[in-house]
Amino acid sequence: MKLATISHEGEDCAAIVDPQARRAWPLRGRTMLDLIASGETPVAEGDGIALDLAALRAPIPRPARNIFCVGKNYRDHVSEMAAGFGQDLPEHPILFSKVPQSVIGPGAPIRMPTGVSDAIDYEAELAVVIGRAGRGIAAGDAWSHVFGYTILNDVTARDLQRRHVQWLIGKSLDSFCPMGPWIVTADELDAGSLDVALWVNGEQRQKANTRDLIFDIPTIIATLSAGVTLYPGDIIATGTPAGVGAGFTPPRYLKAGDAVSIEIEGIGRLENPVQ
Repeated sequence: MKLATISHEGEDCAAIVDPQARRAWPLRGRTMLDLIASGETPVAEGDGIALDLAALRAPIPRPARNIFCVGKNYRDHVSEMAAGFGQDLPEHPILFSKVPQSVIGPGAPIRMPTGVSDAIDYEAELAVVIGRAGRGIAAGDAWSHVFGYTILNDVTARDLQRRHVQWLIGKSLDSFCPMGPWIVTADELDAGSLDVALWVNGEQRQKANTRDLIFDIPTIIATLSAGVTLYPGDIIATGTPAGVGAGFTPPRYLKAGDAVSIEIEGIGRLENPVQ
C-alpha cells in the first residue's frame, strides 16, 4: 500500500494513493503520524479523488518526527569522499541527525542558502519509517518495527559539514530534507535489494542497490535503539551511494535552476527544483 500526505480542499491529511490510476483516497481528519501509531490498515472506500486535484506534501510533514541518518554506508561513497572525510571503512554505523524543520515535500524548492554556503550537494537515500516503538531492538526483530519506506534527499552544505566537524548544521539548513512522494508499506518491498538512482538535470549521477549497504537496516535499527527509544514515525535515512557532487574533480555542486530527481525501485520518484 502507498500512503501519502496530501492537501485537498484546504485540509492536509493522510491518504491512500494509487499512482498508476492517479487516484487518492483522503483519510479526513487523520495525519500520517496518527495512522502509523494506530497500527490500523486503512481501507480505500468509494472512488476517491483524482490525485492531480491534491498537492503532495512530505509523507511525514514538518514538524516531522526524529530524522536519523547514516553516514559513509556505501563503500564506493567512502572512497570518493576520502579527501575530505577519510577513507577508512567505519567499524560501526556513523549516526547523525537532521532537524525536523528541514523537511520539504515533492516539488518544493531546495533553497540555496545565499551568504551561508555555495557548496550544496545531493544524496539519494532509502528512508525507513518506524512503525512500532522499541528500545533495545535486536537485529533479528528489527523488521517487525518497520512501517514502510520512502525516498529522502540528504542535501548537504559540504563546507559547513567540514567546518563544524559535527554534521548537524551542514545537513539541516532550511529545505535540506526533501522527502516523498509517499510511503510504501513494508509488506510490499524487499528493502535489502532496491535500486537507488539520482539525476541532476536529467544526467544520472548516482546508481546503486541497497544490497551494497555496509550496515544493513536491522543493524542500523539495533544500533540506534540500543539506548534510544524509537517511536512510530521516526525516520532513518540509510546512507547514499557514490556519485555525489563532492566526489567529482572539480566538485559539481547544485546551483539555482537545477532539478534533482531520485528514483528508488518499488517506491517511485522524488523531484525537487533548486532555487
